Amino acid sequence: MKAVIFDHHGGLDVLQYKDVPDPQIAADEVLVRVRACALNHLDIWVREGTPGITVHMPHITGSEVAGDVAAVGAAARKFKVGDRVLISPGWNCGECEFCREGNESQCLHFKIVGAQVDGGYAELAKAPERYIIPIPGDLSYEEIAAVPLVFTTAWHMLIMRARLRAGESVLVLAAGSGIGSAAVQVAKLAGAQVLATASSDEKLQRAKELGADVLINYSKANFAEEVMRHTDKRGVDVVFEHVGPATFHLSLQSLKRGGRLVTCGATTGPKAEFDIRYLFAKQLSIIGSMMGTRADLLTVLDLVAQRRLKPVIDKVLPLSQAAEAQRLMLDRNHFGKLLLRP
Repeated sequence: MKAVIFDHHGGLDVLQYKDVPDPQIAADEVLVRVRACALNHLDIWVREGTPGITVHMPHITGSEVAGDVAAVGAAARKFKVGDRVLISPGWNCGECEFCREGNESQCLHFKIVGAQVDGGYAELAKAPERYIIPIPGDLSYEEIAAVPLVFTTAWHMLIMRARLRAGESVLVLAAGSGIGSAAVQVAKLAGAQVLATASSDEKLQRAKELGADVLINYSKANFAEEVMRHTDKRGVDVVFEHVGPATFHLSLQSLKRGGRLVTCGATTGPKAEFDIRYLFAKQLSIIGSMMGTRADLLTVLDLVAQRRLKPVIDKVLPLSQAAEAQRLMLDRNHFGKLLLRP
């Protein structure tokens, strides 16, 4: 099969589009012919090398995978060749205390497709049958590939971790990103007032179409000051943070007294500095979140099938242009998701 692989960490130049052996499936696995794979910043972190994530080499990244069943293992019974499916991006052991509690993304042996195991930058991908999910309704491969990781993460962050309620206010950073565009919709569906930041007025207009109520161009103004201006100096109930040190201190400053900051990422780096006195004086909460549970995934898939949540796709590029797709992501020259098509 054709795939995009890398055999050592580095820049965009380490990505190689080449022929590699087809995956061989075990008895409980399913082989999927990939029709679409969405990009995430995780792809870049894995390529560059990230402490705490060990990958085997050569490696195939790509966490959000949709396609058709190409083959099933001898013990796999739920699917047949030709079924339209997606691969759950999060894998858990099913046995540790966190799995037993239903908190699969806190599993002691949690794996993410495209990180700890090979992903979807390829014509074929494999997964244990229990991580294969039918594509609901009439959603296209591209639409469904733009859903699993970002919508599940946004849902878990806002609904399950931050406990966002109707009538509250939430600041969504980088609303033009894949996860930001998902968060705007999830927050609006929850009945919250949504303040959204983006780097251009064009992106902000797109965010408005998704439901954003207040638009803040962070390239023109201090977004914390703008939040205070729009909330009569009160601040927001929740900040949806995924950028990292470039925004973290301003995110805290955007919160009301007793507000909650929920974070899932560190696009601009792993370490942030802030005044601890500000944290305890305003009695703020900082909440970590990673991916989500199977229940979260099934919930957002159902909402997308009902067209109550909408996958936002910027561009679909051929698999051979994976390096260009990652460059577009690094340049932030997109709104919503970037996809690859084998």
